[in-house]
Amino acid sequence: MRPVSAKITIDASRERVFDLLCDLAGRPAFTDHFLTDFRLARVDPVGPGASARFRVGDSDVWFDTVIERVERPHLVREHGRGGRSNRVRTVTVWELAEGPASGCELTLTFWTEPANPTDRVREMLGGARILRRGWRRALTRLKRVVESDRQVQRIALAGGDRLPSFDH
Repeated sequence: MRPVSAKITIDASRERVFDLLCDLAGRPAFTDHFLTDFRLARVDPVGPGASARFRVGDSDVWFDTVIERVERPHLVREHGRGGRSNRVRTVTVWELAEGPASGCELTLTFWTEPANPTDRVREMLGGARILRRGWRRALTRLKRVVESDRQVQRIALAGGDRLPSFDH
């Protein structure tokens, strides 16, 4: 799929938006309208190596994403795989630039690299449209969440609270 790109201006500091983007545990707060069954795949859901699995809409196909690179406070790059047998490579790039006054401009670019003709046909039959619409709405929801200054509800790793404490 050709890159899907969306841009929005957010009236909040670039660092605050960056911190939310780097924390996969907070991602459902603005993507749960089209990324469903969001599950953390690592104990530490923040920064490089953080990983999660999810479905797009009501499909039975799972996707994953891993935060690959961060450059504070202006870049978060993720890569992943999805589709049948994890054949489809995905890339998500979040770029933050200084905006007007104390705000920032966020640009999201998302694309897939289907491995075979069957996967390309699936995207042409509606997959790309669903993702384009979903990401645009996600940016609007992210803006609302960040500008409201409310605490973001984070998801937890199943069994995560059972980890032993080594503080003595």
